[in-house]
Formats: sequence, C-alpha cells, structure tokens
Amino acid sequence: MVYKIGFFVLFIFLWGCEHKSKTAQRTALDTEDIRFTKEGELTFVDSLEKQRVRLDIEVAQSEYEQQTGLMYRKTLAPDQGMLFVYPDERPRPNFYMKNTYIALDLIYLDASQKVVDIQENAQPLDERSLPSDAPAQYVLEVRSGFVEQYHVVLGDQVQIEIFDPER
Repeated sequence: MVYKIGFFVLFIFLWGCEHKSKTAQRTALDTEDIRFTKEGELTFVDSLEKQRVRLDIEVAQSEYEQQTGLMYRKTLAPDQGMLFVYPDERPRPNFYMKNTYIALDLIYLDASQKVVDIQENAQPLDERSLPSDAPAQYVLEVRSGFVEQYHVVLGDQVQIEIFDPER
C-alpha cells in the first residue's frame, strides 16, 4: 500500500512539472515583441528653426494607445519615440511606468509644441505618477538619457509631422 501511494505521489509530481513546463513554453511562444511603427517625425529646433535632433515617432491617439503607450516593449532605438496626442491642453498627471521595461524620459509639450515640463529617467515598472504640472497637449516618451544628451530644456521648440495614414 505504501508503495502504491509513493508511486502515485511521484506520478503527480512528474505530471505537474511537465504541465508547468508546457505552460511556460506556450506562454513564451504566444508572446511576440511589439514592433515600432513609424507614423511621423518630430524635430527639436533651435531659435532659428535649425534642426538639432530628429526622431521617428509612433503616435498614440486612441484611448487604447494612450493607455498602453510603450508598455511591454523590450526595445526603443535612440532615434525613436512615442508621441501622445491629446485634443486639449491641460496638466497631464496620469503617466507612470507600469509594465514598461525601458527607462524613459518624458517631455511635455504645449499646444504650440514648446517644452513645458520634463520627467527624466523614469524607471522601468515604477508605478509612481510622473505628472506635468504645466498644461500640455503632447507628451513625448524617449529613451532615458535623451534629455541630457541633447540638452533639452523648458522652452525648447519642436516641429511635429504626423503622416497621413491614407498615404
């Protein structure tokens, strides 16, 4: 009898290990990397409107796109960013790094596309709020270190070109 119970426990243990392994493999296979989609360009310009740095941007306009942003992304090239476009200009208190695996700088822009607030070096998976106290209509997310590398400061001007999806 003890022999049968031991065999049964061993069977359950081995079945559980195999089942767990197959579940882990299935999860890994079902998850694909989210790829960057160039939907426009954003250029930081100097006071003479001379280009300082240009980025390819993915645009978050729908509610779903704005809620997910760069969540679950594993990579973002140094010349890429995500631009959140809102219909109005107001303080933006609801940015955070939940499910975001890339350290980011957040650059808040007003309706005239001028930098009005900056949050540097937002850490992956940190759920603390990263607000803009100044009214903003656009929020640009770029890799951490961008603000420092390109000396982005309040008052800097950008030019945004969002491509026509019908092209």
